[in-house]
Amino acid sequence: MVAVPLTRRRAAVVVVLTSAALLLAGCVAPVHQVTAPTANPSVQTPPPSAPAGAARFYTQHVAWSSCPKGTQADQCATIEVPLDWAHPEGDTIKLAVARDAATGKDPVGSILVNPGGPGASAIDFLSTVDTIMSVEVRDEYDLVAFDPRGVQRSAPVTCYDGAQMDELTAADFDLSTDAGVQQQTDAWAAFGKACAARTGAVLGHVDTVSSARDMDVVRALVGDPKLNYLGYSYGTKLGATYAALFPTTVGRMVLDSALDPMLDGDQMAAGQAAGFESALRAYATSCLAGSRCPLTGLIDHAMTQIKTLLDKTHTNPLPTSSGRRLTAPLAFSGIAYPLYSQQAWPQLTTALRSALAGDGSVLLALSDAYYDRASDGTYTTNTTEAFSAINCLDLKATTDLAQMRSDAAQIEQAAPTVGEFFAYSGTLCEQWPVPYVGGLSDYSAKGAPPILVIGTTNDPATPYAWAQALAQELSSGVLLTHVGEGHGVYGLGNTCATSAVDNLFLDGTPPKAGTRC
Repeated sequence: MVAVPLTRRRAAVVVVLTSAALLLAGCVAPVHQVTAPTANPSVQTPPPSAPAGAARFYTQHVAWSSCPKGTQADQCATIEVPLDWAHPEGDTIKLAVARDAATGKDPVGSILVNPGGPGASAIDFLSTVDTIMSVEVRDEYDLVAFDPRGVQRSAPVTCYDGAQMDELTAADFDLSTDAGVQQQTDAWAAFGKACAARTGAVLGHVDTVSSARDMDVVRALVGDPKLNYLGYSYGTKLGATYAALFPTTVGRMVLDSALDPMLDGDQMAAGQAAGFESALRAYATSCLAGSRCPLTGLIDHAMTQIKTLLDKTHTNPLPTSSGRRLTAPLAFSGIAYPLYSQQAWPQLTTALRSALAGDGSVLLALSDAYYDRASDGTYTTNTTEAFSAINCLDLKATTDLAQMRSDAAQIEQAAPTVGEFFAYSGTLCEQWPVPYVGGLSDYSAKGAPPILVIGTTNDPATPYAWAQALAQELSSGVLLTHVGEGHGVYGLGNTCATSAVDNLFLDGTPPKAGTRC
């Protein structure tokens, strides 16, 4: 089976590490305790770019209260937005919103945060971002999050139960045959049909442009005249879309691990294939230089060993301690997951050592962490379902078999170890039950203040070229380059990048164009 494109993983790498550590070590993340914020009494009117008839959403009463069990935030609320922003007088949906108070006595406003995906819960992310933001920033800003439409607590996309998700994520079709391509197309068509049956009308309205319009309502209802924003990975596309729609209400915006919103599905797949191949090669080089590395020889031989392992799991899935078999797509997800952070590379070494000895248990544990699968077979979030639904509305990919085969050959030439898992992406949405929506044609956001765009030179999931492109597309984009590995920079120990982001949030000063950290 083709792998789900990997921007779906929660963007900030600290979340990746936390999730894997929880699964593998049984740790529990601490809950940050602060005084509950008071509601800001000011309510904003819609900006001129808001659709006619939307005023009632900007002036609605928000009843903030303590959060339900399982939500680690100071205050929670629900707000109402149009199901279809083209017809704001029609049906509505409810979105979950949460916030944590600034730690200082005189907060200057809020920062809205989004961890990426698409499909990751920003509300769940609050408990993590609280620990990675600088003390000075937390002193001055409340942190606000909402689960975008279709995600977790906000009119969630619902498709399959745990057993059905297990079957879908493990499915491995022979894409070298026309019959195998059709089987994969049919499998995702059945998934989409279930999403439509269990989700209803909202399935056709979970696109990024609609979520960006929702963001402006959130901004107004927390009383901020400008949107201050920190977005990672897919969250950068969401932020860039907001800026393009509402340039005059952009405040201080940081887009970390940037995604180029002008890409189509085929371009994304090709870019990520090359990105993960490069990241895996960097990992293998480091592994060979260390002790107890299960890979041997020079780097090309080591990459061939990984490729041979993946090839083997196509025909002979590895046994695991759970009784489930490690198929090739699950093996790939287990390998890809720790590539999001160099700090997780030792986990990949452990997993590969076991897998090369014939035991797929650790790779399966990493794959399960990637998909938010608990040990009891349930999926703790709807991230995979929301990811598919949002991408099928946002991204267009070819469904022509001849073109897919040509593209697959090019992808595998550029990424000989992992490229096969990014090919034939057009099959995922070929029979999606609701129409493609698409994005914007112009992301220049003319009139917006400086927007900080951050890219890492060997980021596997959002390749550096994407950050370069977004910084160029935004009329006020300022590119900061992190020279290194992994996905996500701010809050993860790079003092140069942390200072640049802090300076923007604290005094509005962006780094000099061309800054490298």
